[in-house]
Amino acid sequence: MKEFDRIPVTKVQRASKFLSAGAKIGTNYLKHYGKQLVTGETDRDQLHADNAKDIYNSLSELKGGALKVAQMLSMDRNLLPTAYQQKFAMAQYSAPPLSYPLVVKTFQKYFDKSPDKIFDTFTTKAVNAASMGQVHQATLKGKKLAVKIQYPGVGDSVKSDLAMVKPIALTMFKLNPVEYNEFIQEVESRMLEETDYTLELKRSMELSEKSKGIKNILFPTYYPEYSSPRVLTMDWLEGKPLGQALKEEIPLEARNTLGQAMWDFYHFQMHTLRAVHADPHPGNFIITPDYKLGIIDFGCVKEIPVDFYNTYFQLLEGNVLSDAAVQKKVFSDLRFVYPEDTPKEKEFFTGIFVKLVELLSRPFRSEQFDFADNAYFDELFSFGEQLSTMKELRDSKRARGVSDAVYINRTYFGLYTILHDLKATIKTAY
Repeated sequence: MKEFDRIPVTKVQRASKFLSAGAKIGTNYLKHYGKQLVTGETDRDQLHADNAKDIYNSLSELKGGALKVAQMLSMDRNLLPTAYQQKFAMAQYSAPPLSYPLVVKTFQKYFDKSPDKIFDTFTTKAVNAASMGQVHQATLKGKKLAVKIQYPGVGDSVKSDLAMVKPIALTMFKLNPVEYNEFIQEVESRMLEETDYTLELKRSMELSEKSKGIKNILFPTYYPEYSSPRVLTMDWLEGKPLGQALKEEIPLEARNTLGQAMWDFYHFQMHTLRAVHADPHPGNFIITPDYKLGIIDFGCVKEIPVDFYNTYFQLLEGNVLSDAAVQKKVFSDLRFVYPEDTPKEKEFFTGIFVKLVELLSRPFRSEQFDFADNAYFDELFSFGEQLSTMKELRDSKRARGVSDAVYINRTYFGLYTILHDLKATIKTAY
């Protein structure tokens, strides 16, 4: 895989890369419509493939917030055409890495020595590379270690990157600008936290200690003495990334065991810890040879405010769908519907969110749920496609929902998607 010897770090350098990507996309559209004029033929899939390749290649050079957004979008099967999903998903654990000299430079800055002077062995090539950093394998005193190194300049460029991503997100993916502006602050806050490896080290040690009693879950041990604000060292967990393991044959019993472990892990965090690992994509989980679930990344954690928790989880209670007074209050508190809405808007948005709540809460309304059920996910994705084309949603002058819900919704969406890919049957009632 191609390695990068440098990353654009100044605003001018990064803006130039965005402009370059925009120019390539413009060229792709010219080719597409030029061919249509000349031959009368059109290939929308090829246009998407060309655009996805050019955008991803540019974001891969930038790393950081821009590539993280691509990774997040890859999990949304309704928002992006297939070509974008497949290309952007590479940001989960197979993005182009940085060259070894840049890695050495980071170690020199924080430890005053190169990695080969700290560890007994250290791979000069990354074994995994994602949006914010890359992982190298090391050994020390007979222990195999994973050493995560953050890309240079990532933390400093999050805010400007998100500002530059905005026109692409609004134009290409037809997002509502009011909601984008409302929720991007939440995304920015979580991304800035992800760039603080000192915070990640603290959270990793605390949350893994509190969650260690969950059956069939493994956590690495972390090493503060070999960590810094831009370097994080932990035990190497033997196994395969979940995304890779899903491409292979996993026995049904193991699929159910892994799925149950993941469900229990998230249930415990949501309802006991009130702080949740909010980045459930396949690159953040390891499947061990004996089919246990390894949790390897606590970079993105959403702490759940008490008032929001009490309101949000009323959506799982049956009376929110059957009791009009309860429904009206909960929908108002979560800003699904506003007092200022017209009667027509209130009817429209109430209907939309009733359907959405019924669909998304369905797994909680039975003793167990079969996430292999294609009919359920077809219904879910079909409704998502309907929402993406509704003019009323795109043109709404008010953000629908509260910012605290952004990462909770994302967590459940990612969890459902992984459980569906595992084809697991889960005990969901507690």
